[in-house]
Amino acid sequence: MYTIPFGKDHLCFDLPPGMNGTVAASRHTRPIKDLKGAISQALAGPINSLPLNGLAKPRDRVCIVFTDITRAGTDHLLVPAMLKELETAGIPDDQITLLCGVGLHRPSTYEEKVIKLGEEVVDRYKIVDHNALDPEALVDLGKTESGIPLTVNRLAYEADLLMATGIVEPHQFAGYSGGRKTVAIGAAGEAMIAYTHGPRIMDHPGTRLGKIEGNPFHEGVSEAARRAGLKFILNVVQDEQKRPVAVLAGEPDATFQKLVGEARKLYEVPIYRQYDVAVAGVGRPKDVNIYQACRAASYLFFAPVSVVKEDGVIIVPAPTPEGAGEGVGEQRFFEKMRDATDMPSLLKELRKSGYPPGAQRAFIMAKVLEKADVIIVGSKTPDIVRQVHMIPAADMEQAFHISAKKIGKADLDVLIVPHALLTLPIVS
Repeated sequence: MYTIPFGKDHLCFDLPPGMNGTVAASRHTRPIKDLKGAISQALAGPINSLPLNGLAKPRDRVCIVFTDITRAGTDHLLVPAMLKELETAGIPDDQITLLCGVGLHRPSTYEEKVIKLGEEVVDRYKIVDHNALDPEALVDLGKTESGIPLTVNRLAYEADLLMATGIVEPHQFAGYSGGRKTVAIGAAGEAMIAYTHGPRIMDHPGTRLGKIEGNPFHEGVSEAARRAGLKFILNVVQDEQKRPVAVLAGEPDATFQKLVGEARKLYEVPIYRQYDVAVAGVGRPKDVNIYQACRAASYLFFAPVSVVKEDGVIIVPAPTPEGAGEGVGEQRFFEKMRDATDMPSLLKELRKSGYPPGAQRAFIMAKVLEKADVIIVGSKTPDIVRQVHMIPAADMEQAFHISAKKIGKADLDVLIVPHALLTLPIVS
């Protein structure tokens, strides 16, 4: 019996007779027992930086960029701890802005802000959702040498002290997320998000999971954060159950690099062959819509070596109650996928004409679907699954039946990855 996350609960299943299963899971690391204490310790001894009560001056305007509801982090502990340090430094509440780095996702609701920050913080401080589509809310930071147009939210740029939270984990484009990305993408303008998620970056061989050196996406993010003036980060590494196993604070570059080292030890696991089928677990909050849930398929496909053979199948159990997704980016993804006749034609079109932010997921999934089938199990919106050229299945039994029929044999070799967004299988 295998178990993977599904919505707020779990889904249990057995493999049909004749199929062979292998589980790939991130390494077990003991979670931090006293997280509040560990956060306080990280803030008291930051890496390559003064503590916040020495870095902040009483007249400073402060901006803390935090992750939105699609990131299941510990901002409800990180942000209050940072605010406590700022209070000790003599910063009045009205000089502090909490900026939700939504990128091109939909704005956060009051209830989501409370989940992310706690009711006391929400009722006490100014909280703003970033708007990537409002030119008046953005500052032009110029271009990188490679041509990436850099922009950032004006509130972040004009702050005397700019800080960010984040989660360091494998990322489809950045190699590893966290660090500077919360500001550089979460608080960027549409043009920058479009370019960094465009075909030139997406087709670059350096844009891979787990890869930082020689990664043009990562280089653009780093430069954007530097020009925006990001001074301080407080980031965590989490295990597959979203429990923090490491927390560090300090200067963005050095802190991020140290946390990536911890993340690699946790997430990167060896496998010894490619498989016919991979089962990619997601869980909340990523399985709320197809846009987010299908990341699990692309993560396994775009590992340094794809975990599935060509013409294989990736099964993603996800309830997707929001369908394709409700944000601007999610709807752009849906429209591109829905209107495509086939995946090679879609890739040709997108490489020729480019695409707006959000539609990069259509480009990525077209590359996946050109070589493999993706089955979404348990979706509450099966018609939308079909419209984006994926296959709906009512349960795992049906998904395996479809897989066997597609591949043309019953004795399938199956890789089960219970937490596909937090596990990086390395074929060795």
